[in-house]
Amino acid sequence: MSLIQKFHNQNQTPMIDSERIAHWKKTKVVGIIGLGDMGLLYAQKFSSAGWNVVCCDRPELYDAIKEKYKDETFKVLANGHLVSRVSDYVIYSVEAENIDKIVALYGPSTKVGSIVGGQTSCKSPEIAAFEKHLPADTDIVTVHSLHGPRVNTEGQPLVLIKHRCSTPDSFPFVEAIMSSLKSKHVYLTYEEHDKITADTQAVTHAAFLSMGAAWYKIKLYPWTIGIDRWYGGLENAKVNISLRIYSNKWHVYAGLAITNPAAHEQILQYATSATELFSLFVQHKRAELTERLLKAKGFVFGNHSGLLLLDDSILEKYSLAKHQPYEGQTTLANSHLSLLAIVDCWCRLGINPYDHMICSTPLFRIFLGVSEYLFLTPGLLETTIDAAINGDAFRADDLEFVIAARSWSSIVSFGSFDLYKKQFEEVQEFFKPMLAEANTIGNEMIKTILSHSK
Repeated sequence: MSLIQKFHNQNQTPMIDSERIAHWKKTKVVGIIGLGDMGLLYAQKFSSAGWNVVCCDRPELYDAIKEKYKDETFKVLANGHLVSRVSDYVIYSVEAENIDKIVALYGPSTKVGSIVGGQTSCKSPEIAAFEKHLPADTDIVTVHSLHGPRVNTEGQPLVLIKHRCSTPDSFPFVEAIMSSLKSKHVYLTYEEHDKITADTQAVTHAAFLSMGAAWYKIKLYPWTIGIDRWYGGLENAKVNISLRIYSNKWHVYAGLAITNPAAHEQILQYATSATELFSLFVQHKRAELTERLLKAKGFVFGNHSGLLLLDDSILEKYSLAKHQPYEGQTTLANSHLSLLAIVDCWCRLGINPYDHMICSTPLFRIFLGVSEYLFLTPGLLETTIDAAINGDAFRADDLEFVIAARSWSSIVSFGSFDLYKKQFEEVQEFFKPMLAEANTIGNEMIKTILSHSK
């Protein structure tokens, strides 16, 4: 039994009766500090479900935010003190790098006997801030929706962490609120959450951040060059997911990468895997490369049975490219260094990605599906190895990819949010003209893929 299954089975709470939920909706207040994308999503979902919701953002934005959301069913207050004073459950929806500062500011105003939680993707610093700055009579039940703000919450994994509960009703009350999202509830401790989110997100983000950074460095939109390279279903998925990441805010990814120690090890190993595999490419060490990749394949996919998560026909229609191949025209085989490196990385770290499927993000499921397709489609891995050893069409691009992966790894190891933001926003600016269209296509692709992968 996997770690996730164990906690999913052991920590489920009994069904909450509808009368008690109706009473809570009449008598309780839910507060949200931070009206970024996810804070806004929660505010809209909870208030639409009939909860009394109050929110705030930065005090200097109060007038603008109040006007912007004047027609919403939630109420905007001037600051976190006012939210904390009236709320029975307060959710801090702020950047990971600011969680300690914001909780220190507003935590002392927490209503007596209330519950506090947060939305950050790394829970260790969040829990430390709560324990340090909240009154002792405050219960702590924190959450994490494992998806972005533009993904339908229904059926997506939602982690609930029952950290400190002195009142029997505290956890059922939070569960009742979260049921508004119609997500799958997963029950963990904060330590387990951080290990699992590192396993399912850190390397996924590093791979697609590195792809985008490499294309930026060579000043190339890969979908514009015809069908010679980066054409077809696998390439569509890589392009769409990379652009999807760069269409979000930098701190969404920086928080997990920099504040989660488990993520550091994985991002370093990913850069190491990419470097070592590329070294085998340029030295034409086919036997050594094949042996290493077959070992990784056996470790990650050795117990695989049944259908693949994805197939090329699903992905082919989700392309930014406007080109259509003429009869007999073929596409050059790609070395797929980014995908080979992730499977090698999982093998080197002893991570079985299937153990965490119930707690995986949509991007992780797609990335796993694409990697699975590459390694398990008959003949495709062999074609990829041949392209890596004998082909030079992607050699310069692979070099840029290795440099980008090592650069992201260095930034994370330095723990620099400023450097992370600078590099992220440079790449984001390069792709900015295409982000709107990429998001539209990417949303459709993700919807189709998630429906298929169920």
